[in-house]
Amino acid sequence: VLDARDPLGTRSKHVEKHIKENAAHKHLIFVLNKVDLVPTWVTKQWVAILSQEYPTLAFHANVEKPFGKGALIQLLRQFAILHPEKKQISVGFIGYPNAGKSSIINTLRSKRVCKVAPIPGETKVWQYITLFKRVFLIDCPGVVYPNNDSESDVVMKGVVRAERLENPDDYIPAILEKIRPQYISRTYGVQDWNTPEQFLAKLAIKRGRMLKGGEPDIRSIAQQVIYDLQRGRIPYFVPPPNKDNESCKERENEPESEKGNEETKKEFRNAERKKLDVPEQDFKELPQREFVLQAEAGSNDSLDEDSNSKKKEQASSESEKKSKAKETVTWDDLDI
Repeated sequence: VLDARDPLGTRSKHVEKHIKENAAHKHLIFVLNKVDLVPTWVTKQWVAILSQEYPTLAFHANVEKPFGKGALIQLLRQFAILHPEKKQISVGFIGYPNAGKSSIINTLRSKRVCKVAPIPGETKVWQYITLFKRVFLIDCPGVVYPNNDSESDVVMKGVVRAERLENPDDYIPAILEKIRPQYISRTYGVQDWNTPEQFLAKLAIKRGRMLKGGEPDIRSIAQQVIYDLQRGRIPYFVPPPNKDNESCKERENEPESEKGNEETKKEFRNAERKKLDVPEQDFKELPQREFVLQAEAGSNDSLDEDSNSKKKEQASSESEKKSKAKETVTWDDLDI
């Protein structure tokens, strides 16, 4: 199970390598989850790229309005058909914490059979769930193997809960660097900051997160920003690789131990494609998350006392202020 916002970054390469070398008879497919958090064209390109290695399906985990549920069920039914000698087929859902493994299983069953939460580490033990008479699903805890990720990368992928970070403000510079300033400004209604510390201070004052003595609560507001990112409240994604994108060079920089035998990999992928009939998906039906954005800057974003007093005088009702101060947009409405 991969996060559509960063598919390559949430691949479990060690698991893939183990299956290739020690369990080649097992089927491996990619489920690109959380496609509602990225533009439609991004999902299309990632599915095309990942399908060159393994069968790949786009998915939106939602019990009421899912996407990709029928296609995934078709693939799972094929497992039972391809192995008639097996009394039961066990399908393991493996991936990074917070990738949505439990939510996908709940979507397939059309009810809550696995405990889910928008934070990493909710699933702590294996859970077996019956899908069909011969097909069982296994909900696994998130797996993260040592790699070259920085601490900021680990946090942005949702591996660590925000409240467990000792110094959450240390990771805000990386977040501000990777996300467009206009997205941050419109998400929080904060503008014109020069440093991450200044951004956090302005946001803390705007949200009323203050310590004794009138100092902004930097730690608390930094946790909130990280939490918003992990929950998909901030517009963000890693673009698919192309000729001008450094992501294309990832395979070139991959250690020799990870590359393995190219001939064996090619045969493995070809065998997978011959065995499984991957359903085509209509990407026109892809759902899009609505991001709640603050209104463009004005006197509401000023932090001086005069603007605050004017704001109080001009505010006739809290409900009117909230409706005017916020809007919901999708990726189609944003300048990407």
